[in-house]
Amino acid sequence: MIRLDDLQLFVRTAALGSFSNAAREADLLPGQVSAAIQRLERELDIRLFARSTRSLRLTAEGEQYLPYAEEVLAVLKEGSERMHGEPHALQGTLKIAAPSDLGRNILLPLLTAFREQHPRLVLRLSLSDQVTDVFRDPVDIAFRYGVYESASYVALSLAENNRRVLVASPDYLKRHGRPTSLDDLLMHQCLPYVLGGRIYDRWTFPAAGMRRQITVKGTLMCDDAEIARRWAVDGRGIAYKSWLDVCEDVDQGRLELLLPDQAGEPVPLNLVCPHRKQFSPAVRYLHAALREHLQALSARMHAHTRFSGG
Repeated sequence: MIRLDDLQLFVRTAALGSFSNAAREADLLPGQVSAAIQRLERELDIRLFARSTRSLRLTAEGEQYLPYAEEVLAVLKEGSERMHGEPHALQGTLKIAAPSDLGRNILLPLLTAFREQHPRLVLRLSLSDQVTDVFRDPVDIAFRYGVYESASYVALSLAENNRRVLVASPDYLKRHGRPTSLDDLLMHQCLPYVLGGRIYDRWTFPAAGMRRQITVKGTLMCDDAEIARRWAVDGRGIAYKSWLDVCEDVDQGRLELLLPDQAGEPVPLNLVCPHRKQFSPAVRYLHAALREHLQALSARMHAHTRFSGG
């Protein structure tokens, strides 16, 4: 069985670069630290350090194991602090990327409140409808819509039941009539979005266990989803948006939900980052703070729809 003390000494030895420095920090003898590392290596059946008379460095297996050891210690520390009722002082900088509409209208007040609860934390927020590359772009985490398919990054679910919905303003419906089927969309002004220079004018809907695609037309297009929502509120056309983006507009009567019997395309919302080692306490606290609120918003969709299943 792996000893917690051995795990702590492994992490500190890796950080400090020598048994002597780790021993000095822990008020132990260098031989005691060396023995702890050897016990851990026996338990894992791997070599953690490459040793020589003048240097100590992590092996490839040691580098691979280190983030898991750090995560275990961080989780145990967090659990201990919570059990003892001690406030967790989050600190450092958390770089976040989010879609335009969701970021401005839903996440902004939630992130601001989260920051006020943790005054030592710095939030750096980037809003864009361009899909963030969490491996290359300077972000720690990103909010991303869509079905989670890639195993190359790690996703934490925020609103797994979220879907796209068809919406239009009462003024638009008064002037142009209300569609009663998907085919009716072909006779309406729609608001397709633009991403990466490509016009996404083929709207997909679940139908009889399959997918049905409708090619819509529109004279107003933008690469900012916030603008599409504003045009819809202003009576310029029909939008096909994430429920989370338009739920407040629907509740306030600025937009009306169309075809309530027709399920929209699933667009679950996830919090993604490239590696588990980036699940810092700040990320875990943020996920917990947001998930309850976003799940509640997602659940409100069912008060306006009559479809079942997908």
